[in-house]
Amino acid sequence: MIRYFTAGESHGPALSAIIEGIPAGVAVTKDDIDRELRRRQQGYGRGGRMKIEQDSAEVLSGIRFGKTIGSPIALVIRNRDWENWTDRMAQFTSNEETTEKITIPRPGHADLAGRLKYGFNDIRPVIDRSSARETAARVAAGSLARTFLRQLGIEIGSRVASIGSAEDAGSEEPLRSLLEHGAEALSEAADRSEVRMIGEAAGIEAMASIDRAKEQGDTLGGVIEIFITGVPVGLGSYVQHDRRLDSQLAAAVMAVQAIKGVEIGPAFDNARKPGSEVHDAFTLMKGEGVRRPTNRSGGLEGSMSSGEVIHIRAAMKPISSLQSPLQSFDLETLEPVLSRFERSDTCAVPAAGVVAEAVVAPVIANALLEKLGGDNMDEIRERLERYREAVRSAFTG
Repeated sequence: MIRYFTAGESHGPALSAIIEGIPAGVAVTKDDIDRELRRRQQGYGRGGRMKIEQDSAEVLSGIRFGKTIGSPIALVIRNRDWENWTDRMAQFTSNEETTEKITIPRPGHADLAGRLKYGFNDIRPVIDRSSARETAARVAAGSLARTFLRQLGIEIGSRVASIGSAEDAGSEEPLRSLLEHGAEALSEAADRSEVRMIGEAAGIEAMASIDRAKEQGDTLGGVIEIFITGVPVGLGSYVQHDRRLDSQLAAAVMAVQAIKGVEIGPAFDNARKPGSEVHDAFTLMKGEGVRRPTNRSGGLEGSMSSGEVIHIRAAMKPISSLQSPLQSFDLETLEPVLSRFERSDTCAVPAAGVVAEAVVAPVIANALLEKLGGDNMDEIRERLERYREAVRSAFTG
């Protein structure tokens, strides 16, 4: 089973991750990790922090001569901004008397609940661990699971469907065409846009919306779509709630900072239609297997992969740090005051897609390993090919 943990604060010395369960024999380059970290830093509407950091992973264990060795992989991503925070985020020397305490919680953030939960007299520890800066470590961890999947013909990609009221609504046909070449072809096309939209006109409208929001001291959210291609039929299970693949994918995406809604395929649109317009009819192609002319199920039926493209949509709320602050109060004086501003982005929807790609990778990898077993790439490849052949054989004759 692949699992990972992250550690580190936004303005601490570094972020770190330990990833366990990646099989032995996965060919990995440093750029497999760093490329995803660079993608996460891109996007129109990002704040000043991205001009400071140049994220790169330092691998400490678990890889030898460019291949995983089956043991835990430890990695570190240094925070270049740490040098500006050594007094305020010192681990052992005490600067409490001279360090400004943060006592005004920001609406929409973890500030208030986190401060009350952990009993701090300063909100800074909550701010620094709850920050989306932590997703750099998750992207690095996910890149390893993603590399494992890629070598088995399974690809993950994403695009931005909307930012604010700007929707990339006319890109369905280009989207289908790109997915025929694999989900990474879609991501490569999306990455050519500063807002990761496929449609050029929609991208221009989205950037204009971000500019207006920035001028007004406001922020914007949006909708991202994640696609996974090459997934064999039958991953996940219906027999227990915790083995349902759709629930695992939804949980992974929902755990990304600022994600507030997840659907599999066009689920909410499906809810407004009769069943005859929702469910994907079967077409039996002799020697090829089952095909569906539609994929409104989002590639999951009965909480298992159907063999079609897995399609996930997620809603990201606008970032909570506003330059035009909302009403708040001071936790020490209990007097009403305006919220404080913490350096942040105007819009991070493009980056959210990259993070979502990373967090679904271990979920799919675990579902595959649960089905196939295996501790090294050679036996996993062999078992996957045997399984794919067995599925094909079920429809020959």
